[in-house]
Formats: sequence, C-alpha cells, structure tokens
Amino acid sequence: MKAIQYRTYGSSDVIEQVEVPIPSIQSKNDVLIKVKAVGINPIDMKIRMGFMKQIRPVEMPFVPGGEASGIIAAVGAGVTKFKLGDEVIALTKKNSYAQYVTANENFVLLKPKDLSFEEAASIGVNIGTAQSVLFSEGKLEKGQKVLIQGGGGAVGAAMVQMAKAAGAYVIATASGEGVALAKKLGADEVIDYKLNDIATIAKDIDLVADTAGGDAQAKLFQVLKPGGKLLSIAIQPSQDLAGQYNVMAYFVASDISPENLKQGIDLIEAGKFLPIVSKTFKLEYAAIAQDFLAAGGVNGKVVLLVE
Repeated sequence: MKAIQYRTYGSSDVIEQVEVPIPSIQSKNDVLIKVKAVGINPIDMKIRMGFMKQIRPVEMPFVPGGEASGIIAAVGAGVTKFKLGDEVIALTKKNSYAQYVTANENFVLLKPKDLSFEEAASIGVNIGTAQSVLFSEGKLEKGQKVLIQGGGGAVGAAMVQMAKAAGAYVIATASGEGVALAKKLGADEVIDYKLNDIATIAKDIDLVADTAGGDAQAKLFQVLKPGGKLLSIAIQPSQDLAGQYNVMAYFVASDISPENLKQGIDLIEAGKFLPIVSKTFKLEYAAIAQDFLAAGGVNGKVVLLVE
C-alpha cells in the first residue's frame, strides 16, 4: 500500500511516499480501515519538526496522521461494535497518512451518514478539542460570554458552533475570509484582529479560548472579568498575568476520544454543526498540504484524499 513517512525530524523535505505492507490486525479488538480521507492537524508538523520529541517521541520511520475516515476492511475476533463495510471515523494518533490503518474499536465511531469522507476526516480533533476547552475544562454555561481567538480556523470554527449551540454569547476573532465564516457559523460578534485592538472592544468575558498563542495572548487577559478563565491549546499562559488580572489561565490538552466527540456528533446529526473543509490534497502531496496549513490563514480544515 501507499503511505507517507519520514525517517528523520525536519522540514517537509523529509516527507516521502513509500510502498509498505498493509498492516495486520494485532489485537482481537482492532479493526482494519481502508482510508478514504485524512485530517491534517498542527500537531502533525510539530511532531515532524521534533518539537514534541521530549513528550511524544516517535519511532522512525514514522507514518503521521491522527484522524481518518474510511471503510472497515477487516475486524479482530473480539470486535463487537463494527462489521465489514461500515463507514467510520478513526482516532488513531499515528499511521493515518496511508491507504490502510488499524485502530482499536474503542477509538472508532460510525461516520454520520450525511457527511462525505473528507468532511468526516475533518471533525475528530476539532470537536474533541472544542469539547475539552469549552466544557470539560471551561465549564461554559448558557448565557455566559466566550471569546474564541481564531474563530475562522479549524478548531475555532468548531468552538464557535458548539458554544453557540450551548446558548453562550459568542465573540470570535478572525481576519480576511474568516470574518464572514465566523459570522456564518453563528458568532454574535466577530472582531477583525488585524484592524482592531481586541482589548478595547471585548469586556467582561467569562471564558477565553485561545487557539493561537504567541504574543497576542497577553492581550486576552484584559478582556476577562475577575475570576474568568483563559484556556489555551497553543502555549502555557503567563501565571504572572493571571495573578495580575485575578483570573485562571492554563494550557489544555485535548481529549480526542469517541466519548468526547458525542456532543459534536449529535449536533452534526441534528443539522446544527457544519464541518468546514478548507482545501483537499491527494495523499502524494502531503508535504505540500502540511506547508499550506503551516503558512497560516487557513479557514477550516486541510484534508488528504486517499485513493
């Protein structure tokens, strides 16, 4: 089968397409999936560049990819949740940039019928991260005010929709085409961060969801009300600033499990959540696809199509 791999850390130049054997089922609870589409996430590039090797080392050669959609091609002897031919979403953590991938059945879920394979490959990490930040850690409630930094991005777009569905007042930051997208997805206010100072517009926010990090994060403390929360999926926020503004601020690791995706999947099936696929690339162009996402300014998800 065709797969994308690299043998050393580095730029996208280390990525190569290779021929490798189709993986075999190693556990009675594993399924083999014929991959149709793969979601690309920022962590794919972080792992490739070696930024994660202290906390998430990988064995070379490494096949990247943490989420995919496809069709069940084989099942282990103990599998009870799926059968041959089922269309599914798999949360694999690795090995998805390939024509076939194995996964434990507990990290697989049925694909919503109305979604294409590319849409299905775009939602797992987005929804799991949004659920982790907004509800598991943020405890967002109906009527509260949430500011979503990067509301036009893949995760930010999921956050906008899930926060709005929960009855929150949603303020999103975006730029360019992301402004219109965030409005379309239901944000009550959208601030173009390239044209405006966020701290002079947003006030008394209960929860800030930061998807971007960087120098802009410091400004986010100013919009929170005392006792509010700043939760980041990018970098650990300053505890000095948290103390200065009398708020809670910390990094949130995403829980990407089928259980944590339930709320988002329910919204999709109810027609209240729209998967946003920004651009698709064929599997062989994985390096170009990663560079496209890494360049920034992408509204929605970048997806690899697998033949």
